[in-house]
Amino acid sequence: MEMNFNEEERYIQARKKVESIKGFYGNLVAFVLVNAILIFINLYTSPQYLWFFWPLLWWGVGVVFHGLKVFEVFPTLGKDWEERKIKEFMEKEKQNKNKWK
Repeated sequence: MEMNFNEEERYIQARKKVESIKGFYGNLVAFVLVNAILIFINLYTSPQYLWFFWPLLWWGVGVVFHGLKVFEVFPTLGKDWEERKIKEFMEKEKQNKNKWK
């Protein structure tokens, strides 16, 4: 079940990959800048209660999962998995269609 891609399809896939990486880095930069501002505000206004940990923690979890998805650390949920599942469903549909002919 190997897919053969022509040059244009490979270019489109590479472009999508670059866009997703670019989106991750945008998210990462926003995370760092916003949390730096929140830390400053927290320490300046109420240093006795450190609340900045909460947005830092939960947004950080989101950034980590975004990075894992973009850089395909868990390939079972990556594009190859999606393509295999799509082909599997298409094949089942084709078999079901031929079954009733």
